[in-house]
Amino acid sequence: MGAFEELDYAMTSMGELILRRREVLSLDRAEVYEVKLAGQFLMSSLVHDAEIALATRALSVVNHRSCAVLVGGLGLGYTAKAALDCARVESVTVIECLDRIIDWHRRGLVPLAGALTDDPRCSLVHGDFFAVVGSPGALPDQPAKRRVATHEEIGSRCFDVILLDIDHSPQCLLHPAHAAFYTPEGLRRLTDHLHPGGVFALWSADPPQPSLLDGLQQAFAGVNVFESAFRNPLLNVDDVNYIITAQLAPVSPDLPGGVPRQK
Repeated sequence: MGAFEELDYAMTSMGELILRRREVLSLDRAEVYEVKLAGQFLMSSLVHDAEIALATRALSVVNHRSCAVLVGGLGLGYTAKAALDCARVESVTVIECLDRIIDWHRRGLVPLAGALTDDPRCSLVHGDFFAVVGSPGALPDQPAKRRVATHEEIGSRCFDVILLDIDHSPQCLLHPAHAAFYTPEGLRRLTDHLHPGGVFALWSADPPQPSLLDGLQQAFAGVNVFESAFRNPLLNVDDVNYIITAQLAPVSPDLPGGVPRQK
């Protein structure tokens, strides 16, 4: 392999999608995989601390003995891999709107590909996360499935943890249609897809705005914001991202129609 290689290129519904690999001479020829979408730098394999923190923070909050995890956005796979690394996780379903990104993993073009595609707990699904979680009619008593193939199957399930890493932030969207999700009504619909005591966690490059926190507080019992500080070796600067977690209240099994707090 040379010092620079374009591994894949595709024109998608969201613009040009490029996967490239290069060696960074200033970092002792460190190998880095980078993704660009519609002319914007999207992600790098050298800067993934916050993507991992998204999963570990959420899983540290939820106290269910076994967890079904839904991830919105595949990217280079760091969030999904961090979820699979937790012993309590029994399944990880990743929804990715660009099937070319799923193809990267199935073809082994990115570093974590095998860790996801070889794990029987992990399903990679081509679809629209925002459409799935906006669909009504979740069935809390439906058992988790090993493999998930359609919007309908995912939309009828409840999860213990839902992780979202798609937009740069709720105020810097990859597509204007995503804005409806971050409204109080959109966040309330999300709760239909979580078990009692379940956790939603969101990655953001920007500090959360009061309107987002207000919407989360209307829908969830507890909301917290964590800073994920890291060193960006590519830019030689210190940076910070934000992880917002929101947890549903547990429902006592002693109440009529109650669901046990721990599965």
